[in-house]
Amino acid sequence: MIHRLSVKSHARTELINITAEVGELVRNSRVQREVCHLFVLHTTAGITINEGADPAVVRDMTGFLNRLVPNDHYFTHAEGNSDAHIKSTLVGTAQAILIEEGKLLLGTWQAIYFCEFDGPRQRTVAVKVVADI
Repeated sequence: MIHRLSVKSHARTELINITAEVGELVRNSRVQREVCHLFVLHTTAGITINEGADPAVVRDMTGFLNRLVPNDHYFTHAEGNSDAHIKSTLVGTAQAILIEEGKLLLGTWQAIYFCEFDGPRQRTVAVKVVADI
């Protein structure tokens, strides 16, 4: 079964920690081991796993991506969000996380981030928890 996780962004570029929401879906699935697949249903957003303890990491990541791919006049895409499409491609739109003993198998400092690059918007992440067969 595929679940849809709704995420609301509040800024043009923003990383939103969705670890708790994904963890709750895994717990409710009662799956003890296997994998949780995450897929962003948008071309101007992404998903990544990175440090969740120090907010400076998120600021550094968004700042770097904005400097690397600025929202600039030289892009030709008519909607004016080519930078968001490029950032989505760089970060990626899918992650797979192992499940162990009914919990996401993440490192001590790891968190799951929805990456908004063209906000603010209401977004959707598809979540599929796959059990052992």
